[in-house]
Amino acid sequence: MNIALIGYGKMGKEIEKIALSRNHKIGLKVDKDNAGLFTAEMLNEIDVAIEFSTPETVVNNINTCFNANVPIVVGTTGWYNQFQEIEKKCIETNQTLFYATNYSIGVNLFMKINSYLAELMNNYPNYNVSMEEIHHIHKLDKPSGTAITLAEQIISKINSKKNWSITENSKDKLFIKDVREGEVPGTHIVKYQSTIDDIEIMHKAHNRQGFALGAVVAAEFLKGKKGVYNMSNII
Repeated sequence: MNIALIGYGKMGKEIEKIALSRNHKIGLKVDKDNAGLFTAEMLNEIDVAIEFSTPETVVNNINTCFNANVPIVVGTTGWYNQFQEIEKKCIETNQTLFYATNYSIGVNLFMKINSYLAELMNNYPNYNVSMEEIHHIHKLDKPSGTAITLAEQIISKINSKKNWSITENSKDKLFIKDVREGEVPGTHIVKYQSTIDDIEIMHKAHNRQGFALGAVVAAEFLKGKKGVYNMSNII
């Protein structure tokens, strides 16, 4: 495939390495130096775009790919308040969108475990659930998109939790502690605490390779497809 990389920071460079190792080509790189010049015409020879940019630019990048009839894999988070609008447009205009808060295969397996554990723990209200996510200092959104996905899974299973918060730790709110330090690729911890014991599950990424590989696999998955997809279609 001939791939466009929209966002060419550390993640974009890691995606490039993996894409090339899987015999794909990089036909276009959009970074901070040429992002203002990015148009649908630049995607004429592109088979699929992989987008890891910023919450402020992602929706415009998605629409540019839709206008060029180019499938897009979106790894940027912090834009999901506009997701329903984008999903509707994708379906109505017969375009192709793959989205995920995290492309790591390990994280998506972790999400399956998280959902099942929350379902079990709903029967034991003496345990209070909380979360912690740790990321590098360059990450723009708080909490992480992955943390939000994990929290929403828990809220859908634990009757006592109605929503999540990064500031308030109360009986009906799932508290998410967000930490930004160093160059941490991503750590997510879910903890159930009681006066008797604690139960804890954790996913800790060692590098960006898992995220990059998942994004390239998602791009390969989209070949010949129309519609909206996510990691549940792969896992």
